Amino acid sequence: MSIWIIFKCLGSLALLMFGMKSMSESLQKMAGSQLRHILGAKTTNRFTGALTGFFVTAAVQSSTATTLMTVSFVNAGLLTLLQAISVIMGAHIGTTVTAWIMSLGFSFNIASFVFPAFFIGIILIYMKKRRIVGDFLFGVAFLFLGLGTLKVTAFEMMADPEANRIISGFFAQFHDSSIWNALFFLIMGTVLTLCVQSSAAIMAITMILCSTGMLHINQGIMLVLGENIGTTITSNIVAINANIHARRAAFSHLSINVLGVTWALIFLQPFVNLVCHLVGFDRSITADDPGYAANLAKSNVMLASFHTAFNLTNTLLLIWFIPYIERFVCWVIKPKTVEEEEEFRLHFITSGIMKTPELSVLEAQKEIKSFAERMERMFDMVRELLIEKDNEKFAKLFARIEKYEGISDNMEIEIAKYLDQVSDAHLSDETKAKIRAMLREISELESIGDSCYNMARTINRKVQAKQDHFTDKIYEHLHQMMELTSNALKQMNQLLSGRKNSFNINRSFNIENEINNYRNQLKSQNIIDINNHEYTYAVGTIYMDIITECEKLADYVVNVVEARMGTRQKEL
Repeated sequence: MSIWIIFKCLGSLALLMFGMKSMSESLQKMAGSQLRHILGAKTTNRFTGALTGFFVTAAVQSSTATTLMTVSFVNAGLLTLLQAISVIMGAHIGTTVTAWIMSLGFSFNIASFVFPAFFIGIILIYMKKRRIVGDFLFGVAFLFLGLGTLKVTAFEMMADPEANRIISGFFAQFHDSSIWNALFFLIMGTVLTLCVQSSAAIMAITMILCSTGMLHINQGIMLVLGENIGTTITSNIVAINANIHARRAAFSHLSINVLGVTWALIFLQPFVNLVCHLVGFDRSITADDPGYAANLAKSNVMLASFHTAFNLTNTLLLIWFIPYIERFVCWVIKPKTVEEEEEFRLHFITSGIMKTPELSVLEAQKEIKSFAERMERMFDMVRELLIEKDNEKFAKLFARIEKYEGISDNMEIEIAKYLDQVSDAHLSDETKAKIRAMLREISELESIGDSCYNMARTINRKVQAKQDHFTDKIYEHLHQMMELTSNALKQMNQLLSGRKNSFNINRSFNIENEINNYRNQLKSQNIIDINNHEYTYAVGTIYMDIITECEKLADYVVNVVEARMGTRQKEL
């Protein structure tokens, strides 16, 4: 076999995969946040959830993208696991559209479409407002160019006697319709999809091998079933370091297709015969029969039809058992005994594969929301520390606050690293602005953690001094200031949890002004109280340190709000 043919085959496969990736990313950019809003809102029951999963996947041409969005919503509490399973089922049907696109690519002269698409695409790319549409055309063109080149390369292999003998000889060993041969191709499809990380690429290879006659349609069908399992393993790899909700959603993805392949193997012959009858494909025709070439030309449609029929039937069967699937995955993946927020681990950002920049930004936003919630919990610990009288409990609580301070430092660094990696990709202007805002947000959130830790250290200094006791009046003022600060944090988290167009930013500014005025009032009163010998100067210093730190924390909160809203106080 010529080394040139091998490299041509690998290069065309790379073109195909790059085209799929570019097309999917461009579709997601064009859709913007609307698809995410649809995914979060149109899942009121299992049927609407499945329809939503189908339409979103068909729109972005990536079941992986839909699954990652679904997992993110489960983590954020916007979707239940029950709803997520129905969306994933719909995504399985939506991903079959890709097979039909590839089947279409074999039906006409691709060159008549590819090169005009490249020409129009490059013009649009240089037009800033139409750049994403140009990227989409380039992706589609690369996809069809890769398909066309793969097809031509396959026929070159057929024309090469040595290559034809090697490939046909290999597949001929498994021509017998035994269960072991079927399982071999099932496992091969799973492993190849796992290695390539693209079910679309393996589907394309399967179609080409079947259309050239190198691979029997029965073997191609088993490869398709294996691809359905292989593509679910990807999401499980991504979810390894994620939280329990992500792992359960990913495992349900795998469970659904394993159950589907199981029933498909049991009823394989009648099911395949039914699809063949609907398509008009005859599996019994051999190379010696007169209608062999015409029948072989239908193999691509046959594989695409089988892929759709399998996923559609699997969804229609299992959609009634979603509650039982949920119980099963919850039984298999049990929660850990240690509370996750007590350990430093990013919940939403993972070292996953095949993620698009737009989805990565969504994950980072969820992580920032989690970061902000942790900082609010940290401040609540400081409030508890202020009134804790038991020495042992005080020491444990102070140690927890110290731990949270380290967590806040690590979260800032890790999220910033992640955003830096995402910013290296080709992003829309809107996404670039989001990343700049998020970098500012995490910096201010880390400063909130520093303020909380500074307050805790000041309280600890007071406790260690022993003779420096606060009066009831000081405690009253501190509680009032901390209540205002807590309200500011709650407003901030409300913004980070919802849509900014429904958020009244003036509330945050009003609270911050109230805190500033109260700080100034307490500073003036503190001097009077020290002169009246109500408490010592040392007590007054510690007291004012806590008040000042609360005021600084409120400033950081306003900075986070401004970054998310994309405005500044002086602009309003």
